[in-house]
Amino acid sequence: MNSKFSKISLIAAISQNRVIGNENKLLWHIPQDLQRFRALTSGHPVIMGRKTYESIGRPLPNRTNIIVTRDRNFAANKCLIAHSLEEAIEIAQKHLSDFEEFQKVKNSVPSSGVDPNEIFVIGGGQIYQEAIKFAHKLYLTIVHQDFSGDAIFPEYSKFKQEAYKYETKAENLSYTFIDLLK
Repeated sequence: MNSKFSKISLIAAISQNRVIGNENKLLWHIPQDLQRFRALTSGHPVIMGRKTYESIGRPLPNRTNIIVTRDRNFAANKCLIAHSLEEAIEIAQKHLSDFEEFQKVKNSVPSSGVDPNEIFVIGGGQIYQEAIKFAHKLYLTIVHQDFSGDAIFPEYSKFKQEAYKYETKAENLSYTFIDLLK
């Protein structure tokens, strides 16, 4: 796999104790987080596990959707299928789209900026665990509370450089948008 020409980024909303979900469901609803996710990933390939795709229930618009599954018979309308993370990254590299039309939207979103060659890994726990070794950047929403759940974001202490940080509160939750680099 040659990731020389593209950058792998993980984007996730996590609790203080790194929980990202339970029984294939998110544990909170934060409209500003969803808006940030949509704006940052639009126009880019997104890689997700099968369970994440099934929890979303449809392909995400304005993105190349790539689903990683071991099931050789799995098919999803308007999605590309890969049977390993490495295969998904290779597919994503071939489908990097034109960045220009999304630049205006991206500039209005709280973040450190998006590279036109960025490939986003959007979950779930297993895919994040595998992908973190390839990642150069994390776009995290950290909810300032502990949650119980069965999906956990991997340990990320190697990402030490803060490229962006913004703390806010909504829906009775306080949270931080933070972009971290290795």
